[in-house]
Order: sequence, then C-alpha cells, then structure tokens
Amino acid sequence: MDELFKAAIDRGASDIHIKSGDVIRARIQGELMPLTQQRLSPEQVKGIAMKLIPHEEDRQGFDRMMDYDCSWGLPGVGRFRVNILKQRGTPMIVMRVIPFDVPTIEDLGLPPTIEKIAHHERGMILVTGVTGAGKSSTMAAMVNWINQHKSLHVVTLENPIEFLHRDNRCSITQRDVGTDTDSFTTGLRAVLRQDPDIILIGEMRDKTTIETALKAAETGHLVISTLHTRNAVQTISRIIAMFEPGEQEMIRIRLSEQLMAVISQRLIQRKAGGRVAAMEIMPVTGTIRDCIKDKTRIDEISELIEKGKDHYGSQTFDQHLMDLVNSGAVEFEVAKSAANNPADFDLKMNMFKDPRSSKGGGHDLKEEMSNMYGGGR
Repeated sequence: MDELFKAAIDRGASDIHIKSGDVIRARIQGELMPLTQQRLSPEQVKGIAMKLIPHEEDRQGFDRMMDYDCSWGLPGVGRFRVNILKQRGTPMIVMRVIPFDVPTIEDLGLPPTIEKIAHHERGMILVTGVTGAGKSSTMAAMVNWINQHKSLHVVTLENPIEFLHRDNRCSITQRDVGTDTDSFTTGLRAVLRQDPDIILIGEMRDKTTIETALKAAETGHLVISTLHTRNAVQTISRIIAMFEPGEQEMIRIRLSEQLMAVISQRLIQRKAGGRVAAMEIMPVTGTIRDCIKDKTRIDEISELIEKGKDHYGSQTFDQHLMDLVNSGAVEFEVAKSAANNPADFDLKMNMFKDPRSSKGGGHDLKEEMSNMYGGGR
C-alpha cells in the first residue's frame, strides 16, 4: 500500500478512494482514475483503515464507526487527511493528499490582494467554497505569509491538522480537535487564555462556534476560518440565518464591524494541467459594511465587489475568470462553464476579443474592461 500511495502522489493525485468491492482510485487532474485492477474485499479495506486510525480505542470501536476523521503521514512520501465511512454497510476510505511543504501565495497563483488581506491585525477573514475547493491550502498560504512577515502567536484549531507549520518569525501552536482539545467549542473558549494574536478555526460549523469567533475578533484578535458557502453574499446570509430572528439585527451589526474580507473560491482546470483557484474576493469597505447592517441592501454587495476591482482589489468570480483566460492560464470554454452567468460571460469576453488571439480567448484590454465593470477610480 505504501508503494501505491507513493505512485499516486507521483502522478499528482489530490485524493485516493479505497472502497469495498471496487478498485483503488485516485483523483488526478480532477478525474477519478483506477490505480489497481483487483477489487478490494471489506476485510482488506478494514485492514487498511486500522493502519490509518491513530488511537487504539478508536480501532477497537471500528465496527460501530460510521464516520471518522484523522490525519496520517507516510515518511518521505506525504501526509493525508483521512475520512473513514460506511457505504452499503461496508467500509470506505477517502484520503486527501496534503503536501509536506506549506504552500505560498505565489505557489498557488493567488491574487496579490490576498497578501493585503493577510496583513490585517484584527477582525474576521472567511475563506469559503464547497468541499475540495482548496480552502485549507489558501488559509495555509496566508498563515505562511504571516509567519514570514510578522512576529506573532498563531493558534490553530483543526480537525484534523493538515499542513504542519514550522515556527519561523511566528510561534505557531496547532491543536488537533479530539487529540489536543475535546471540541472546537472547548478549544475556542480556552484559546483566549493562551495569548494568541491570530486564531485559525478549521471550520465554523455552528452558531456556538460563530458566536465565540465573533467574540474573539471583538477582543482584538484576527480570526481566520472557513464556511461551506459559494460566495460572499451567501456567506453573510448563512451566518445571520444561524441565529434566532430576535438576535439577527445585533449579529448584522457585529458582523459588519468585525468582517474584514470574504474569499470564495472554486477549482477549475488549468490549460497546462492541474487546477487553479478562481476567486471572488470581497474586502469589506465602508459601503459594504452599511449593506451588511441593512438587510434590504444585501443584494447590492455583488455589484460593489464588481465595481471595486481597481480601487479596492475586489473581484467577482467572472472577473477573475476573464483574467485567467486573458493570461492564458485557462481555456475560454472551461472558464465559461464555471462562470456564474455563462451567457453574460461569453458576451463580455467576445465584446473585447482580440481578433489576433486564439479562438474563444480574449486579451487584456484593461481600460475597456475597467469601464465595462465600472471599476474606474
């Protein structure tokens, strides 16, 4: 199995699927590809799972286990985020590959605005997207940048710990929920007694976590976390909806005061192979704060993101997709299929297409594109 995992990583696998009654498969450049020819029995999958589970008490309870998360490392090969589950009454394992090296903002090809966002000293930064959209990598790159440029105490609460950060300019304390602390709630309540400057929460899963994270931001800390939402507007609406109607007006005010930025992302196929993150980036401006407070103005936020591209470094998904096409990183048809409004994306791209460019692409006519989006200073 160790050789199989190594071969999968060498081929650029992002995930490995091990399921009873099936061959072992790996997700390579976005597609599930078979790695073996022999189908696995439930006993074989259980044997692999027992090797991956770190705690003896958990191994003893395997037959009663429905869903289980942990991390596992193979020396000299890589680390994995592991989810063990049951399907049709038989075990299955899904392993997400975590590189040994913590990615940088440059490695991931993230927009320069991400550095400015990571520079915040207090408040709340949210990285959002569906499962597998690269949220953990983006947060790790932000912490890596902070570790290289600031002298602070960073405390992370993760389940499980993914990227292993080395102390550089910062002291980085990484706590595994279930191993180092009982729960996110317990860890968050304790973290304020641990002299943190920055608190990274693997995921804001419920009202209690959001409430505690807001309190941490209000006491002068920078909180970085994730939500499973598709864009900035949905993120704001989801947070507010977690609270009772009588609490929502106050939550709007608190959120408007503490939210510094929302980064929403989805992975799309890169022309040269691999995948790249297409991002909606919303630095929170004074006008956006007013829109968060006033529920009747929430729909104005998308337009404000679009118009703030040049002045504030904000961008919509479609604006970033246009940039990726113009730079040659992504094929036009791939970007169009990922756009929020494919027909509108097609119209805007072709409106300024350079006739000398390849079919379906456009070139970067900065002034015209800026005027089209209303992004002039």
